[in-house]
Amino acid sequence: MRLFRSLSIFVLLVSVIAVASQKNTLGIREFSRVKFDAPTRIGSIVLPAGEYTIRHTMEGQDHVMAFQSTTGKDVFKVKCTLVPLPQKATQDQSIYELKSGSERVLHELVFRGDTAKHVF
Repeated sequence: MRLFRSLSIFVLLVSVIAVASQKNTLGIREFSRVKFDAPTRIGSIVLPAGEYTIRHTMEGQDHVMAFQSTTGKDVFKVKCTLVPLPQKATQDQSIYELKSGSERVLHELVFRGDTAKHVF
């Protein structure tokens, strides 16, 4: 019985380490937060102004960011590309383009402590 328990604990620890190392190879945290002061276009969707929790996931070979409003249940999914940074980001950063009118288009997101940026 002790052998079985020890073997089970060992397998569990190896699994946890394998999952942790896989996430570290991406250079990003699984969860992040962002606030948009105005409606913002990301890819083909427009997010209303507000605070969002972002969950980073993989769908096949695609990196997907799921934006969920902190005040509602709506989830907006956007594909992006991870681009390695030369060093860990020292601060959060959002890079926008202002289109005709006042439409804000998000091109890049960088989160403090990550070693890759999100390019849309």
